[in-house]
Amino acid sequence: MKDLSLHILDIVQNSITANASFIEISIEESHKANKYILKIKDNGKGMSPEMAEKVTDPYVTSRTTRKVGLGLPLLKMNAERTGGQLEIISEEGKGTEVVAVFILNNIDRLPLGDIAGTIVLLASANPTIEFVYSHIVDGERYIFDTREVKEALNEVSINDIHIFKYLKEMINENLDEIKATK
Repeated sequence: MKDLSLHILDIVQNSITANASFIEISIEESHKANKYILKIKDNGKGMSPEMAEKVTDPYVTSRTTRKVGLGLPLLKMNAERTGGQLEIISEEGKGTEVVAVFILNNIDRLPLGDIAGTIVLLASANPTIEFVYSHIVDGERYIFDTREVKEALNEVSINDIHIFKYLKEMINENLDEIKATK
C-alpha cells in the first residue's frame, strides 16, 4: 500500500466485517519521542488469542472468498521497516485493537495520504457505524466524531454529497492547524 490512509481503510474494513458499531482511529505524532502511532480499535466480534497471534501471517484469514489476507501483514511489514512494530489486542465478543508504531523520521515511513477523504468515505458509506478519528501532534489534538457531526447536521444525512466535500475540507483544515505530518 502506498500510504497509511489505505492501510486504515483496509483495517477498518476488517472491523466492519466483524460487525463493529463503533470504530476509533487515532494517530499520535511525537516529534520529541520520534514516534508515529496508529491505533484502530473496534467493538466487533474480536478474535481468539490463537487467531490474534497468527493473523499477521498472509496465509491466515477468516475470509472464504480467498485464501490470503494481506492487510495486517503489510501493515506489520511497513511498521517494522521503520524500526517500529505491530501489536494486536483482541478478545472474543469485545473487539480488537490494532496498534502500529512507526519511527516518525524514518525514510521508510509511509506518508499519511488522503486521511480526510478516507475518514469521510468510511463515515458516509457506513452511516449506522459511529467513527471517532483523533489526531494528536505533540499535545495538539483534533477529534472528528460522527456522533457530533450527525447531531450538528440535524436532518441532513452524513452521506449527502455536499456534506462529504465540506467534512473533507473541515478535517484537512484542522489537521493543518495542528501541523499534522502528511
